[in-house]
Amino acid sequence: MKKLMMTTVTAMVALGLIIQPANAFAKKEEIVNVAHRGASGYAPENTMAAFEKAVDMKSDMFELDVQLSKDGELVVIHDTSVDRTTDGSGKVKDLTLEELRSLDAGSWFDEAFTGEKIPTLGEVLDEYRGKIGILIEIKSPSLYPGIEQKVADALTERNMHKPNNNKIIVQSFDHDSVQTFHSILPSVPLGVLVYNPDHLTDQRLEAFSEYASYVNPSKSLVDRELVTRIHDYDMDVHPWTARDRESVQALKEAGVDGIITDYPDYVD
Repeated sequence: MKKLMMTTVTAMVALGLIIQPANAFAKKEEIVNVAHRGASGYAPENTMAAFEKAVDMKSDMFELDVQLSKDGELVVIHDTSVDRTTDGSGKVKDLTLEELRSLDAGSWFDEAFTGEKIPTLGEVLDEYRGKIGILIEIKSPSLYPGIEQKVADALTERNMHKPNNNKIIVQSFDHDSVQTFHSILPSVPLGVLVYNPDHLTDQRLEAFSEYASYVNPSKSLVDRELVTRIHDYDMDVHPWTARDRESVQALKEAGVDGIITDYPDYVD
């Protein structure tokens, strides 16, 4: 009898007498393509050139890192020193905005980018609001007391603190900082960055879910089982950092929601 019913239902579907949901047999919806520090495989990281390249390559979002200058300005740079990505030297926190802006942040990557500057967070938000999603990483917040409030103020001043299809996300490896930001601006979706597998126990995931919408682990930690567990706590997964097509494919097969990559074209 059961077999007969299944045969009948199959026949009705084939004849169009039963309308299936559009996604009944569909694969996972499109993966969010996040350009890491901008399209940093093609332009110097964390510069306007890299962010513009991410837009040109039709990324869904770009990721950036934010720190504070000596005079308390929000600046976009990854390392806590300027040595690697500029023609200067010294700690970001020991240099004023004027001093940071005087540095060449492009020629280290390629002479074609000579003269690129370290941007401020405000400049990036003003230029790209409404054009592309922005994933803001608060970098080394223990060095910058009060940085969470400053980032929150920058978003609020531009009316970018209200949920809008998760176009603004704030994240950090410092989970206390993420919670601090949540207490200041609970309307903004948050992510926790993870490199330690001990931070991916069910107990930790449950704690993250109290304030975060995303768990973003190193790609080396990601498999289908982890993605399923994170989804069980109603959070999404955007692993970092994919720099080859094989890694991108493996993450897709694991069922991730987004991929943070230096090469946005690899995700497509």
